[in-house]
Amino acid sequence: MRRGLLERTYLPSSALLVALVFLSPTTTSLATRHERQVDSWKPLNYTVTLTFNDQLTEVTNARTEITIATLSDQVSILDLDFGEMTVDSVTVNSRATQFEHPAELLKVKLPQKVGKGAQFVIVVVYHGKPKDGLILSNDKDGKPAAVGDNWPDRVHQWIPCLDHPSAKATVSFTVTAPERDVVVANGRLDRTQTTANATRTWTYTESVPIPPYCMIVAVGAFAKLESNKPAETPLSYYVPKSDSRLAIPGFAPAAPSLKLFSETVAPYPYEKLALIVGATRFGGMENSSAIVFTSSLFDTRAKQPMSRVFDIRSGIVDVVAHEIAHQWFGDSVTESTWSDLWLSEGFATYFAGLFLEKYEGETVFRDYMKRAADTYFSYEKQTRTPIHDTDTEDLFKLLNPNNYQKGAWVLHMLRSRLGDEAFFHGLRAYYNAHKNSTATTEDLRAALEKTSGVELREFFARWVYGTGHPQYELSWEWNSEKSLMTLHLDQLQPEPSFPNWLSADVTTANGKRTVVFKPIGKKTIEELHLDQAPLSVQADPENTVLKEVTVKVAAKAKP
Repeated sequence: MRRGLLERTYLPSSALLVALVFLSPTTTSLATRHERQVDSWKPLNYTVTLTFNDQLTEVTNARTEITIATLSDQVSILDLDFGEMTVDSVTVNSRATQFEHPAELLKVKLPQKVGKGAQFVIVVVYHGKPKDGLILSNDKDGKPAAVGDNWPDRVHQWIPCLDHPSAKATVSFTVTAPERDVVVANGRLDRTQTTANATRTWTYTESVPIPPYCMIVAVGAFAKLESNKPAETPLSYYVPKSDSRLAIPGFAPAAPSLKLFSETVAPYPYEKLALIVGATRFGGMENSSAIVFTSSLFDTRAKQPMSRVFDIRSGIVDVVAHEIAHQWFGDSVTESTWSDLWLSEGFATYFAGLFLEKYEGETVFRDYMKRAADTYFSYEKQTRTPIHDTDTEDLFKLLNPNNYQKGAWVLHMLRSRLGDEAFFHGLRAYYNAHKNSTATTEDLRAALEKTSGVELREFFARWVYGTGHPQYELSWEWNSEKSLMTLHLDQLQPEPSFPNWLSADVTTANGKRTVVFKPIGKKTIEELHLDQAPLSVQADPENTVLKEVTVKVAAKAKP
């Protein structure tokens, strides 16, 4: 998910504490943010039935059936997240039951206390206009539309649920809308049926568990188009009719994105992929199998560099690849807590870069990563927090360069350190172990350590659980009598030293030599015997470390 589309960078978005983090990266006892816990019960499946009025300004009838499993003993009340829509009735296993509907909650009293491992069905019947989450508005052509836009925890405004990303469940939608409109939702289209009063009913089923913020419907006067390129899965585009001629060329990166990510990680995890242009507050929102992009996606007035491969604005290429990458990372493998959000956004940002590397070339990829670094550096000057942020209460503030650009750089540095074979093997193992489930930062570290044989605890402590980045000063001096070059690498950042290996190319009249620094503290010294005096030194020539660096000559060679 990305906050903006037209920029090249997308932001959809005490010493004791530092010491404790470094001793134990998994420490959570000092966290201050409150998160819903999947502790006493969990949802297994949602069956959602919605009926819209003619102008899509209200949900006239809604019914959500939730299959629930209990996780603890003596469960007597279920605390569903639910917004301000009017509740008409609640049943448990087809029996009417008492309920309370205070702010943002629906407290359902069970007929009797239930023990661990029980399963039952709650049905909530309701109606009204959601205040958020399901956006009832006109599309860019002025036509009525209803589009889900749930991140981070807004789905409960129109579906009673446990509104936390770790509470994954299967879902089916049965939507009755005016016959003139098209309906798309998560999963496979099971059937459509013409119903009374010039309406049509559509039923979709998503057969694998997805996070609640990815559960959506989109209703409107869409033009539906099919991809004109072979794809790894059924691929369709739903756009306002004024965008009909723009959709096929505009979504050209979609099929190759599916191909690359399927080959790199694993087969695409869902039944189909629908790319929708509609109401979202983000540049794109990665709903499982039904991605929604901002209404301005194909705005021809936008000024932006063009992709030489796809002949569309480069920002469209980035955002399409980014949101499709989320189908694997974020949707199929979902962050266990909001502190692990970088496992979604950092991955999608980096995989969009991998797409550029594959199809646009190494130079475009390097430029992409440089912009990511610059964006992070600017952010860090104002806010110095870890990627693994346990404190920030406003979840929208987590859509920041820590989770996007710095997260992408963490993956790039791991790839550079471990090598492509071990890195991608590790990502595949991580994905397959947590497919259709949830994962933590520690799960990723364990997978990469197992496939590479490299201990990464210190790396994760500094880059994910700690703050900052290395600020290097590389100085060198030349002793002509001994034909010896001495290089000093100092880390000047206020935080502790970073463990990254850093290479430097030394150029002489006879060619180039490379020295590799392997820091164990803030000061590292390397010596190099040379046949000729050094002419120049370049630090990290392959740009494999997220850093700032200056190079100084301590003493020049004598003529």
